[in-house]
Amino acid sequence: MNDSTQNTIPVIAIDGPSASGKGSVAQLVADALGFAYLDSGALYRVVAYAAKLANIDWTHAQAVADCAKNLDIQFKHEQVYLNGHDISEAIRTEEMGKGASQVAVHAALRAVLVDVQHRFRQSPGLVADGRDMGTVIFPDAVLKIFLTAKTETRAERRYKQLLGKNQPANYENILQDLQERDARDKGRASAPLVMAQDAFLLETDNLTISAAVNIILQNFKHKIHK
Repeated sequence: MNDSTQNTIPVIAIDGPSASGKGSVAQLVADALGFAYLDSGALYRVVAYAAKLANIDWTHAQAVADCAKNLDIQFKHEQVYLNGHDISEAIRTEEMGKGASQVAVHAALRAVLVDVQHRFRQSPGLVADGRDMGTVIFPDAVLKIFLTAKTETRAERRYKQLLGKNQPANYENILQDLQERDARDKGRASAPLVMAQDAFLLETDNLTISAAVNIILQNFKHKIHK
């Protein structure tokens, strides 16, 4: 597929802060439309995981970027694979969440992962979620969503999620971690977390996941039938 053909494939870009629910929402939107799905946040978790395996400090920008160059990352049936191995559970820990936020500040790594993310744009379409999908990676996305909620709401959701998985959880620690992540994501020099000018703001404090999905699907249908 050449670049001109690939660029005609529709993309729904869903951006927002940590624990906003965008991953669950994006996966359901992709399923409803039969589109490919890109969890860009998982890419950074995978890199953080791979760097740890290679004993690379997350603060060493060039070493982290070099580590990411030769990784074979795949999404299959809601599972994440690294070099053929299922690492879905291993990258979903709080530790890897912190690692992802730390490595994501490196401009060198973000440059390496741009081409990787573009390759997920496949027919009949793509739903991509992350921090800069609509602003940097897919600025031509047919629909851009900025999905967010108050920090306290997001902390409560993450707390309940961890308890549901029988993992240790402390609400105050989670809240502080999210506040620190938000500050890093918004303050980084390379592709900071901002809402695209042409994005639709979707605040989910009082919305169920299914309601959020329906709103996005309605907006997409409106966009393509203009």
